[in-house]
Amino acid sequence: MLAAAAERLRALAGWRRALAAAGFGALAALALPPLHLVPALVPAFVGLLWLLEGACAGRRRAWRGFLTGFWFGLGHFMLGLHWIAEPLLVDPARTAWMIPFAVPGVGALLAVFPAAACGIFAAWRPAGAAPARVLGFAGLWLFAEWLRGFVLTGFPWNLVGYAWSGSVEMLQASAAVGILGLGGLTVVMAAMPAVLAETAWPVRRPWGLAVLATCVLPALLWAGGAARLAGAADATVPDVRLRIVQANIAQRDKWREERRVANLDRHVALSREADGPPPTHVIWPETAVPFLLANDPLARIRAVQAVAGGGVLLTGTVRTAFHGGARRLFNSMLVVDAQADIGHIYDKAHLVPFGEYVPLRGILPIDRIVPGQGDFTPGGGRELLQVSGLPPASPLICYEAIFPGRVTPDGARPGWLLNLTNDAWFGTFAGPQQHFAIASARAVEEGLPMVRAANTGISAVVDPYGRVLARLDIGVAGVLDSDLPAALEPTPYARWGDAIPTILALLFLGGALVFSRARESA
Repeated sequence: MLAAAAERLRALAGWRRALAAAGFGALAALALPPLHLVPALVPAFVGLLWLLEGACAGRRRAWRGFLTGFWFGLGHFMLGLHWIAEPLLVDPARTAWMIPFAVPGVGALLAVFPAAACGIFAAWRPAGAAPARVLGFAGLWLFAEWLRGFVLTGFPWNLVGYAWSGSVEMLQASAAVGILGLGGLTVVMAAMPAVLAETAWPVRRPWGLAVLATCVLPALLWAGGAARLAGAADATVPDVRLRIVQANIAQRDKWREERRVANLDRHVALSREADGPPPTHVIWPETAVPFLLANDPLARIRAVQAVAGGGVLLTGTVRTAFHGGARRLFNSMLVVDAQADIGHIYDKAHLVPFGEYVPLRGILPIDRIVPGQGDFTPGGGRELLQVSGLPPASPLICYEAIFPGRVTPDGARPGWLLNLTNDAWFGTFAGPQQHFAIASARAVEEGLPMVRAANTGISAVVDPYGRVLARLDIGVAGVLDSDLPAALEPTPYARWGDAIPTILALLFLGGALVFSRARESA
């Protein structure tokens, strides 16, 4: 039966192959947050492999493979990133017209990466038995996902490894191989059942491989993760009491002139009304203060009423400064003491295309989605945030937390990750949940706790094992009081970064060659 299904898929051509590929791509998206339907990856990647095997027959196989991967990617990213329409509905009169172009446009742009992997796979066409094709495909897929984090400033959102974000045990593997490496292993686990349609091999061998890859390997990863968690420490940084404020202010109300003072006062009131011991540090989200706080001493005096009993305020704000002979706009994080003095400023370095600046401005006939005067200017890059009474932090504003291996500065290691974000732009369903899952994975990779403050959610404290210690969900106004978990020793991934998933990808490709030669000599 499986052999017959494989033959039907291999025989598809033209629009039928494109439609099937897009359907398999959409099916794979169901495995990612917020649904976590991980078993959907098996038919998705098995089906894609069988479609590619059909594309490999005859001439122009590289182009047919590219198109098959493109349609798979288009279905995958259009469904998984459907929330991209949400920012365009904040001011629908100005930006809603972009939705029919933005959602398929972003999907098509990102689909180029799986398309390239599939095109190379079809041109290479690993010889011999199906295991060679599975391993070769997994290696190419891993390289494509790695490239997606860098090309055109990078957008490594919804990598396959995030399918396991619903299982903290499975995520422990990312401390060793990174989320990219976990994604490569996941592709092997999901695609290996394709060998069951291999009629040229003895029956026992393909069944054994399928069970080993699809059942035994994930069981071993889960068991290893559970063992790591069983020995997990619960140490905290002494004499630190964090208070994270989630004001839950709708994006369309955030910067309205008549609401700005009330919005600032809402943050102050939430910061001061909670029960329990007073906090040593109060944390507000990205652009929490609807004033240019660094440039406005009176607004700062009002804001630090949040720490009137002493302590430190860490908040997101927009600021302006002269830079390169011109007045520039920055998306910043400020450290402000109880006397309203600024102790440290971090400027967001990795800006969001079309949200905070327009690439090729002057050529593209559009303005950025976030209204304002001109584009934001990027900061100088990763740095340590020095805060009195706290270990040095690595500050991450919004989607700076989505880049594996690039959330800490070179050299001195921080004691924690601080992520300020405003996910009100992303709606109330998939976008914020995906963003939180992605950011939380950085804690496991780096062995560092993650403290996250979000305007409308999800705010949380995540320990260096990826366990959520405290959380405020989407659409909830309130505060979180929490200790700061202590950092672990650097993980293998924190030490060697993307060298590890790169080696893993090369091992997959080498395994494909070994299987190919073994089959040829059999």
